[in-house]
Amino acid sequence: MKNIKSKPLYKDVLSLNVVGYVIVIAFSIMCLYPFLLLVIGSFTAESEIYRAGYSLLPKQYSLDAYRVLLKNPAKILNAYGLTIFVTASGTALGIFFTAMTAFVLSRKDFKHADKFSFFFYFTTLFSGGLIPYYIVVSRYLHMKNTIWVLIIPGALQVFNILIMRNFCKSIPDALSESAKIDGATNFKIFTRIYLPLMGPSIATIGLFIALAYWNNWANAMLYIDRQELYPLQYLLYRMTSNAEFASSMASGAAGDMPDMPKETVKLAMTVLSIGPVVLFYPFIQRYFVKGITVGSVKG
Repeated sequence: MKNIKSKPLYKDVLSLNVVGYVIVIAFSIMCLYPFLLLVIGSFTAESEIYRAGYSLLPKQYSLDAYRVLLKNPAKILNAYGLTIFVTASGTALGIFFTAMTAFVLSRKDFKHADKFSFFFYFTTLFSGGLIPYYIVVSRYLHMKNTIWVLIIPGALQVFNILIMRNFCKSIPDALSESAKIDGATNFKIFTRIYLPLMGPSIATIGLFIALAYWNNWANAMLYIDRQELYPLQYLLYRMTSNAEFASSMASGAAGDMPDMPKETVKLAMTVLSIGPVVLFYPFIQRYFVKGITVGSVKG
């Protein structure tokens, strides 16, 4: 028999890596294409969009949409500042209470941990519905037309609690037991031992909470009637759903323009609204995979 020379293993691994890179690059381009179309479309002339549609290489560029938005910036700047405040304060509040709840549910010396965990999980399957929720928030908690309705309802999410609870279970019990022998209280154990070790989980859950606050417009639609309390995303929703509202926002800003660029204004507003998120994500990306993986499989 003739000797059959086997293919070197490193060549098979190399070919698999090449195929994997090609698939990932192709998928990344598919994900990046709508974003590029959005950004380039915001710099496209309104007439060009109506004539040829959206394109990565338009024939006519224009800054009219950004001129309209930036010549009358009061409402946008107010919405931006409000959204940043709500996102920052809500994320800090949500991280603290989510971590504290997860810490309690992960403790073996808390005999009712399983019951409370089931109670939290049960609320993800069944709820009272939108009408009771609206009545409780507006009539009993008296948060309608206040900034608190944009912060408090979104502070605690069951999904985040369960992920962080599993992360807490991965921390050795010997650390808390030795601290308790030295006389540390549960709150000191939580703040001095668990919180410093929960960095990846806090970064991951913090990203989830921050994105939820930044993109939330439903609470403003339900509970906010005062225009000065409109967050950025709800302002964007109003602009994209009501062209007349967009025209009233730009009143006096487009006096030298015969027709206000409605379509490109929507795109430009979207670009302005996603800027901080795009800039913030790379700083916590290194914690993201580790936090979500450990929180999902440990415990």
